[in-house]
Amino acid sequence: MKFTKMHGTGNDYIYVNGFEETIDNPAAWSIRYSDRHKGIGADGLVLILPSKVADFRMRMFNADGSEAEMCGNASRCVGKYVYDNDLTRKTTLTLETLAGIRTLNLHLDQKENKVKTVTVDMGEPVLESAKIPTTFSESPMINRQVKFSDTVEYGITCVSMGNPHAVIFTDKIDELNLPSIGSVIENATQYFPCRINTEFIEKISPNSLKMRVWERGSGETMACGTGASAAVVAGVLNQICNRITTVELKGGNLTIEWREADNHVYLTGEAEVVFEGETDVVSG
Repeated sequence: MKFTKMHGTGNDYIYVNGFEETIDNPAAWSIRYSDRHKGIGADGLVLILPSKVADFRMRMFNADGSEAEMCGNASRCVGKYVYDNDLTRKTTLTLETLAGIRTLNLHLDQKENKVKTVTVDMGEPVLESAKIPTTFSESPMINRQVKFSDTVEYGITCVSMGNPHAVIFTDKIDELNLPSIGSVIENATQYFPCRINTEFIEKISPNSLKMRVWERGSGETMACGTGASAAVVAGVLNQICNRITTVELKGGNLTIEWREADNHVYLTGEAEVVFEGETDVVSG
């Protein structure tokens, strides 16, 4: 099985060309090879596949084997992969995901004729509590206090960017015990029946937010594109940031724009190849 390890702002996945390779049990494959000590090491697995409704289709699996609806960072890497490997010559293309079809605009390094950065149309944010989904009767949930345990209580803003997010604005996020807190919130299925991704956000300025993210099924990651998008939407709703904002993550920066004209969120950032390799396949 040939694969390519890629990252978008430090959010790293194992990419497999589904036009040439077949994985019968991608969930098991993701669990085994995402392991950073005994495997390749990644936040999960991404399959690049043919589509009947778009230029390409993406399936992505978290490190625990669960399948995710959407990932902005992975989408950018898919854009780079298909262009740099001559699967397309388009610089604007469509990508089928479980969250719907997304449009990618590829920005090239003219000297090398390879993709440097990608802008992803992340679509419209979903604020209706039931559709995120959450069990809260209040809709939208904007900075509402929620108690998760005897020691974990935060004001949360709930947003779906194709997958569910709870955004929390707080101070000194570098000092948070994120593995402990994030796991409690992720698995609060009394509120989040499909579990939840959680973003802790510290305001730097109206044009800059600092973020740590606990991703459902993967734990703390270096970056999360849908999470950064949800953070800016929540920041605008809470009058904390502007509609065009830089989000600073452990893996680097992302530029997020929530446009008034079409209500869509646009994410721009780099996509990079780490290395290529070949390994065996996990069967059913």
